[in-house]
Amino acid sequence: MLALLVIVLPTLFGMPACAADDNSRSEVRAFVAKMVHEHGFNSRALNATLRAAKRQQIVIDAISRPAEHVLTWKEYRRIFITKARIDQGVTFWNANAAALARAQTQYGVSPEMVVAIIGVETSYGRNTGTFRVLDALATLAFDYPPRAAFFKGELEQFLVLTQEQHIDPKSLLGSYAGAMGFAQFIPSSYRHFAVDFDSDGAKDLWRNPTDAIGSVANYFREHDWQAGKPVVMQLTAPAEALDTVAGTDPEPKQRFSELVGKAFTGGAISGDEPVALFKLEGESGVEYWLGMHNFYVITRYNHSPLYALAVFQLANALIAARETQAKAAQTEAVPAAAVESGPDAN
Repeated sequence: MLALLVIVLPTLFGMPACAADDNSRSEVRAFVAKMVHEHGFNSRALNATLRAAKRQQIVIDAISRPAEHVLTWKEYRRIFITKARIDQGVTFWNANAAALARAQTQYGVSPEMVVAIIGVETSYGRNTGTFRVLDALATLAFDYPPRAAFFKGELEQFLVLTQEQHIDPKSLLGSYAGAMGFAQFIPSSYRHFAVDFDSDGAKDLWRNPTDAIGSVANYFREHDWQAGKPVVMQLTAPAEALDTVAGTDPEPKQRFSELVGKAFTGGAISGDEPVALFKLEGESGVEYWLGMHNFYVITRYNHSPLYALAVFQLANALIAARETQAKAAQTEAVPAAAVESGPDAN
C-alpha cells in the first residue's frame, strides 16, 4: 500500500516534490535564462538553488484562503485588537521612541501608524514567519497558476536581494507569501522601500527594528500618505440608504458630495473628498465605514479593508494606552515629590 501511494501521489499532484527541481519544465528554464541574462546569475548555481526549493502544499492552501477573505470584521478584529498586542505595542513604542520620532520628522508618518503596522504584521517582531522564503516563492511561482506571474517576479526580486546582500537564499524565513522581517515586506517592497535608518551600512528588516521603522514610514510616504489627514470614519444611517452604494473596494472613487443625498451622518468632511464606502459585520451588527485617501494608503500594504481598519483601530488603542500609562506614571510621581518637599524633608 505504501509503495502504491509513492507511485500515485506524484500523479495526483501533477508536479515534482520540489517546486523547481525539474529542469525539463519550460517555465523553470525560462526563469533561469532570464536571471542569467538580466541579472548575471550563474546558471549552474541558480539551478542548484532552485533544486533546493521544496514544494509546499500548505503554502498553496494558505494563499487560497487568506483570513481577510474568510473572516468577518468582528472575527478579524478579535485577532488584532487585544490587550496583549496593545501592551506589547506600547512597550515597543517606548523602546523605539527616538527612531519613531525621527521617522515622523523625515517621512511625515505618525508613530502610532508605524507601530500598528508592525504590530499587526508580526506582533512587533515576535512572529516573522516559519516558511523558508525560497520554498514559498518557488511554490507560488511555479505551482500556483492563478498568481504565477506575480510570484515569479517576487522570486526574481528575492534572488536579486539575497545576491545584493550576500545572503544564502536558503537561509531566510518568512510568511507563506514570502514576506519577511519585522515589517513583512515582500521582496519587491524590500528592494524598493527598505531603508538603512540607523546608518550602519545594511537594510536589515529581519533583526533591526530601527530599519523596520524607517522602512514602514518610507513605504507610507512613497504611497502618498498625507500627514494629519483623516483616515476613516464610521457612519450611521438607515441600511437602505447605504446598501446601494456600499462596496468592497477601498480605493476612494466617489466624492463625498455624491453621497450626501443618502442622508447619513458620521462627521464633517469636505464635499469634494474622494471616499470609499463599505460595510462590515461588527460585534453589534452591520457597520458602515467611509474610507479616505489615507485609508487607501494602508491597503497598499494589504488590500483588505479589514486589515486597514485593524491597523487604524490598533493605532488609536496604542495612543490611548500610552497616554494612560504616562498619566499613571505622573500620578505616582506626585506624592513622592510632595513628601520630599514637605516640612520634614530635612
